[in-house]
Amino acid sequence: MNREQMLSQAVSNDQGFDFVIIGGGATGIGIALEAATRGYRTLLLEKHDFTKSTSSKSTKLVHGGVRYLAQGDIALVREACIERGRLLKNAPHLVKNQSFVIPTFGWFDELMYTVGLTFYDLLAGSYSLGRSLRVSKKRALEYIPTIEPKKITAGVVYHDGQFDDSRLAINVLQTATEHGAMVLNYMNVVKLTKNTNGIVDGVVAEDLETGRSYTFHGKAIINATGVFADDVLQMDIPGQAKTISPSQGVHVVLDKSFLPGNHAMMIPKTDDGRVLFAVPWHNRIVVGTTDTPIPNASLEPVALEEEIEFILNTAGRYLTKAPKRSDVLSVFAGLRPLAAPTGESKKTKEISRSHKIIVTQSELFTMVGGKWTTFRRMAEDMVNRVESVKGWEKSKTKTRNLKIHGYTNNVNHSDPLYVYGTDKEKILELARVEPELGETLSQSLGIIKAQVVWAVRNEMARNVEDFLARRTRCLLLDARESMRIAPAVAAIMARELNRDKNWEREQVENYLAIAQNYILS
Repeated sequence: MNREQMLSQAVSNDQGFDFVIIGGGATGIGIALEAATRGYRTLLLEKHDFTKSTSSKSTKLVHGGVRYLAQGDIALVREACIERGRLLKNAPHLVKNQSFVIPTFGWFDELMYTVGLTFYDLLAGSYSLGRSLRVSKKRALEYIPTIEPKKITAGVVYHDGQFDDSRLAINVLQTATEHGAMVLNYMNVVKLTKNTNGIVDGVVAEDLETGRSYTFHGKAIINATGVFADDVLQMDIPGQAKTISPSQGVHVVLDKSFLPGNHAMMIPKTDDGRVLFAVPWHNRIVVGTTDTPIPNASLEPVALEEEIEFILNTAGRYLTKAPKRSDVLSVFAGLRPLAAPTGESKKTKEISRSHKIIVTQSELFTMVGGKWTTFRRMAEDMVNRVESVKGWEKSKTKTRNLKIHGYTNNVNHSDPLYVYGTDKEKILELARVEPELGETLSQSLGIIKAQVVWAVRNEMARNVEDFLARRTRCLLLDARESMRIAPAVAAIMARELNRDKNWEREQVENYLAIAQNYILS
C-alpha cells in the first residue's frame, strides 16, 4: 500500500476499471475486497483517510444486535450473528469473543434476559460464540467487582464480538490490494462523468496532496460514502431526496480500574431508551453510546455536553467507582449512517440498521445504512446487484471464508503489537535492522518508533493524525498522551515522506487542534 505507486498504476490504467468506489469507510472497503476477489478491476477513492469518519468511531463491537431482537428484526440479527462468526474466524488477530454481564434486578429481569439471549444464541446456530446463562449475584460480582451491589440481584452472561475497527479496515484494504485492487486516500471526487446515454461512467477526482485532477473511468460507480452519501447523490441528480438520517453516538474512554477483569457490562435500560455498553478495549474501558439525531453530518463531530453527562451519570449509577469528567482519557463522537425513514417519523434508535441499495436512473449505485458487523455481507449484496443491473455474468463470493491480511491464531492480547497479526514480526525486524526504531514513544500506549515507519511504508499513513488516530488508536485511548508524542511522530514521518520542518510544525499544530475535541476541560 504505497500511495505513489498506487496512484501511478491507477492513472496509467488505460482499460479503465470495472468498479470505481467512492468512500473508504467500512462499506467501501468491503466492496473493494468483494469486487477484487471476484476478479474485477477495482479502484477505491477516499476523500480523507480511510475510516476517517464513522468507521473508526464505533463502539468496537462485532455484534448481532440484541436491541434489534427486541424490535423483532430477526432477519437482521440472524445475518449479523453469522457475519460476526465469520469475522472471528477470518480475522482472529483483530476480532475476539467478548463475554458480557447484564445486571438484573428481580426474577422478571432474569427470566426475560435469559430467554431472550438464549434465542439470540439459537439464531447464531453454529456461529454462536457461547451459551447465555443466568449467574448468581455472587458470581456476577466476581465477574464485575466494581458493580454497585445494591443495583443487582443476579446477572445474565452472554457473548458477542469485540474488535479494532480501523485496524480491521487497514487489513481488509491490504487483502484487497493483494487481490489487485487499487486504493487511494486523500482523493476527493468532485464530479461524476456520464456517457451519451446518461449512464454514469467515471469520476473526476482531485488529489488533495498535489491539487492535480484525474478522471477515472469505471463500468460501475459505487457511492459508499456513509453519512455523506447524499452529497454524491446530488452530483448525480441535483435536488435528490434525502436518503440519510444521521445520528450521533458518543463514547468516553476510562482507565481499566473502572471495570477490571475481562468481562464487559451491558446496561439494557437507560433514560434515552438505548443500551449502554462498558467494554474492555486495549487495556482501557470504552463506555457508550448515546443516540442523538443531528441535522447535518460533519467530518469531526463533537460530543455534546448532555451526551457526556448522560454516559457518566448512567455508568455512575451502576459502578461503585463513579467516573468523573477528570477520569475521562478521551471522548469521541461518531455518526451512524442510518437510512432515512419513510412514512411516519421514527426515533433514530428505532430505525433499522439494515442496509439498502439505491440505483438511480443513471446507474449510480449507492449503499445506505448497515453497520460494521455486516460489512462483508453488504459488499456481497452490492456486487451481486451490480452484476444483475449491468447484465454481467453472475460470479460467486470469495470472501465468506477468506483470511484477512495479518491472520494468525497465535494472539497475545497483552502484547501492544498484537493487532498487527503476522506483520508484527516485520515491525520488530525494522527495529532490529535500525535499533533507533525500537525506542519507545509512549510507554503507557505501547508505541515504538518502528510502528510509525511501518504505517508510512505499508499502510498509507500520510500525516500525524492518520497514525495517532487510526493506524494506532492513541487519540482514542489517551488524547493527552497522544498530543505529547505528536512532535516525535511528525519528525519520523517527515523523514519518511521527505517533508521539511514547516510540514512538521503544521502537522503538530493541526493534530493538537483536532485532539482538543477529544479532551474534557
